[in-house]
Amino acid sequence: MVGTVAPGTLELQEAHRFPNRPVRVAGTLHWDVLALYQGVLDGLRAAAAAVRAKGGRLAGIGIDTWAVDYGLLGEDGALLGNPVHYRDSRTDGTAEKVAAVLAPRELYAATGLQHLPFNTIYQLTAAQGSPALGAARRLLLIPDLVSYWLTGEAGTELTNASTTQLIDPRTRTWSRTVADALGIDLSLFPPLRHPGDPAGTLCEEAMAATGIGEPVPVTAVGSHDTASAVVGVPATSPDFAYIATGTWSLAGLELDSPVLTEASRRANFTNELGVDGTVRYLRNIMGLWMLQECLRTWEAQGRPQDLRTLLDEAARCAPLRSVVDAGAPEFIAPDRMPDRIAEACRRAGRPVPRTPAETTRCVLDSLALAHRRAIEDARRLSGRTVRTVHIVGGGAHNELLCRLTADACGLPVLAGPAEATALGNVLVQARTAGVLTGGLTDLRELLHSTQRLRQYEPSGDQAAWSRAAALVEGGRAEDQEEEPCA
Repeated sequence: MVGTVAPGTLELQEAHRFPNRPVRVAGTLHWDVLALYQGVLDGLRAAAAAVRAKGGRLAGIGIDTWAVDYGLLGEDGALLGNPVHYRDSRTDGTAEKVAAVLAPRELYAATGLQHLPFNTIYQLTAAQGSPALGAARRLLLIPDLVSYWLTGEAGTELTNASTTQLIDPRTRTWSRTVADALGIDLSLFPPLRHPGDPAGTLCEEAMAATGIGEPVPVTAVGSHDTASAVVGVPATSPDFAYIATGTWSLAGLELDSPVLTEASRRANFTNELGVDGTVRYLRNIMGLWMLQECLRTWEAQGRPQDLRTLLDEAARCAPLRSVVDAGAPEFIAPDRMPDRIAEACRRAGRPVPRTPAETTRCVLDSLALAHRRAIEDARRLSGRTVRTVHIVGGGAHNELLCRLTADACGLPVLAGPAEATALGNVLVQARTAGVLTGGLTDLRELLHSTQRLRQYEPSGDQAAWSRAAALVEGGRAEDQEEEPCA
């Protein structure tokens, strides 16, 4: 994405898009990170050409990706194999091993992260004793790995580092207590960087590969894509909740300090670090991954579905007929998603979806319920007031999901921008370059005045949503384990 920024101006132009196809080899699911890096180089070439076509020059580069995953580098700086995908099964059972060393209460008090079975500490615990980890001299989280290849300079950007479950959110530095207890060598990580810090300039190899004939500066942004997406929330008052929707739904609040109470841990809320000293107090919800996997399954079965038609049909289905817990771990893995949704309904004694439209309505009703619960829990646990819900990311295009979320929460929903992550990335770069000034409030005022937004007012039967929420809560209470996943 190419961002054009000036006082009163904020525009995005898509320069290049490329697929991200994980690959399973010898039973392990990997990211094809070299193909992704080639896509980045192709994108930079296209971006520079687009800027030159307008008579300008590329002024900076910022990189954000997903969280928790990493690449290992050897003594010579070479990558020691493709990074393992967080949805790989290698971390199965690892949470119990970690809990035997650090009780979940201690771990949460130290790091403030919700329990997710693929957090970096579980990946590193699962990898202990492996040849790759034994040979590694450097560990780079995915956006830091891309930045390293582009510049030759290594660093660890803080917002993404906070997802490793190795950062103390109060001090915003590494938790040596956790690392030492689990035998994790923090010297593998290069020094921490903050959003806005310089991350180097394009090296000669990258300049040659992209056709960019000058050493363009690379800036550390909120390199965890959700950190950039929250910067890209066009809020005009502090009383807002956000839902960053895409493969995941990240629903929560922006706070000044972490909430590290036992009640917060049991509610499975995370305290990830944000831009300008903020805390992203949120819960991870399965998100549109469930629908994406359904679409992939139906296509593989020879029953491809047109998404727009499917959503229209889902809107006409009976509301709240079938609902599941969209935060349940059974929906993390790929494959057989429609079957797993049907099995969850059957176990709970609810009607089993019979058609793709009914399955889609089940997914969207369930996501709206999960959004409702996350926002209600976040404001209860933090003591904050919420008057507006902002939906940003790809889900902002899903009118049915936005409408259902407004109905479920009983609050107005402001949808957009869909490209909040790219916009937040660009805004931090622009401020670092001196094009913009001020804090997050000023950046968001520019967003609100320049981006197309759509508002959804709550309607429908609030009592029906409450009854459906109680059904899901009841099922969750029956299935909930005590430790370490409580």
